[in-house]
Amino acid sequence: MKNHSPQTVGRHTDVLIVGGSAAGLAAALQLVRQRRSVIVVDAGEPRNAPAAHMHGFLGRDGTPPSALTAAGRDEVRSYGGEVVDGRVVSVARTDDGRFRAELVGGHAIVARKVLAATGLVDDLPAIDGVADHWGSDVIHCPFCHGYEVRDRRVVQVITHPMGLHPASLFRQLTDDLTVVVHDPTGIEEDELSTLRAGGVQVIDAQVHRLVTGADGGIEAVELVGHDPLAADAVVVGPRFRARAEPFVSLGLEPVPHPSGVGDIIETDATGATSVPGVYAAGNVTDPSQQVLHAAADGSRVGAMISFALADDDLRDAARPSANEADWDHRYGSDKVWSGNPNGSLVTEASDLEPGSALDVGAGEGGDAIWLAERGWTVTASDISQRALDRIDAEARGRGLDLTCHHTDANARDAFEIGAFDLVNAAYASIPRTPDGRGVRNLLDAVAPGGTLVVVSHDIEPMRVPVDTATHSRIFDADAYLRVEDIAAEVTDAADWTIEVHEKRPRPAGAASSHHVDDVVLRARRTGTRSGAPS
Repeated sequence: MKNHSPQTVGRHTDVLIVGGSAAGLAAALQLVRQRRSVIVVDAGEPRNAPAAHMHGFLGRDGTPPSALTAAGRDEVRSYGGEVVDGRVVSVARTDDGRFRAELVGGHAIVARKVLAATGLVDDLPAIDGVADHWGSDVIHCPFCHGYEVRDRRVVQVITHPMGLHPASLFRQLTDDLTVVVHDPTGIEEDELSTLRAGGVQVIDAQVHRLVTGADGGIEAVELVGHDPLAADAVVVGPRFRARAEPFVSLGLEPVPHPSGVGDIIETDATGATSVPGVYAAGNVTDPSQQVLHAAADGSRVGAMISFALADDDLRDAARPSANEADWDHRYGSDKVWSGNPNGSLVTEASDLEPGSALDVGAGEGGDAIWLAERGWTVTASDISQRALDRIDAEARGRGLDLTCHHTDANARDAFEIGAFDLVNAAYASIPRTPDGRGVRNLLDAVAPGGTLVVVSHDIEPMRVPVDTATHSRIFDADAYLRVEDIAAEVTDAADWTIEVHEKRPRPAGAASSHHVDDVVLRARRTGTRSGAPS
């Protein structure tokens, strides 16, 4: 059988966010709370990755950066926003004014707006040992890690004029500070004199290497032509460069930072760049931002993008569903699925007496057609009108009469309450909401005595990390409802009985090939079945 599942996938979204650290996730949270579809693509290379803890973040002081990122991802996903591991190679404007991003591995994302939250790369001086200890006992920011080296032997290595900038702060943190002028280019003697007058030892010498002690930490700093300096921590001011490579194809070039030690992406007060429709947030726009500031900046720019989208829609007198465009485009090309009914539905529904059935996320109608051919009165529901048009055409071609219902499963009053003897949701892509509206809509549609069948992929294999240098994910399964969410709701409900809840091999005949196992739930609502004798 022909495999209809494409090797590469094109997605459509309101906003593509490139970079999934504090700024990108904060922007995504603002946007999903405005009912916008968002895909965050994150290469997993945060600037603060070497640091064990972050500081100065009110309410989160001392938290590992990875813990903040994990919490942020969960919050974005709880509103249906997607965060995928991947790498954006290039972004180009399409003929209709949108943006098409090419990802490593061949996937693509088309978006109305783009946010660059890619951060900076620190270019460290070529001194042996600096890179090995970077983020632990080689530091650069007195606010991020200065308190942790208080009262210790600190050596500050100056490799450019801006490197002297935090010296007065480190002098406040320890009375054992030595400043080594590794590169005197551009250094004003008056600044060094002021430090000496303040009791700071200043040495003009090149640094040969950092010496690691038996405990794995820094023990000393070796100088050329001088005795080694005992040290517990070393301060180095790196140069930096903006991660702007994906946007060069749009003509968005970094500009020099006023400090002279790096470059940034320039924005206006709203976060907009020189390329209309492209925004930037976080320390890719300002290297002085700590995590707290980057999150605040991302939150602010996310709000500005929300305004821009809302104003565009108002001018067009449109109020689009966040995910409808994505599915309409998927169903706008060749047949996506096999056309066969889902094997788990066949297993769970073959012994049921036909009545009224609702197929949620009906797609191209394999399940709905199968039910109609067996005497069910079927309503096929989907967010995509193009999908429903395919179902209608297929049903008419087979002489079947079924109803197509165009709705978002998360919409208020999406389905008629208590109207269906069978509700089927096989691989239905229903985004999460914090209040679980999609779950309630499914359950409320089942008539007393009726049956609910839900099938989802076993997503655990999809959680295996990918090498973003060569591969990108294109879907985020954690942003969508799964069988476990439905099962949790009905487990303690007095009017529901779970009859099947298990993982099983994917039935034969499916078009997709990216998963091996299904998770299946069949539950019955207690009471008298509609149309059945009492």
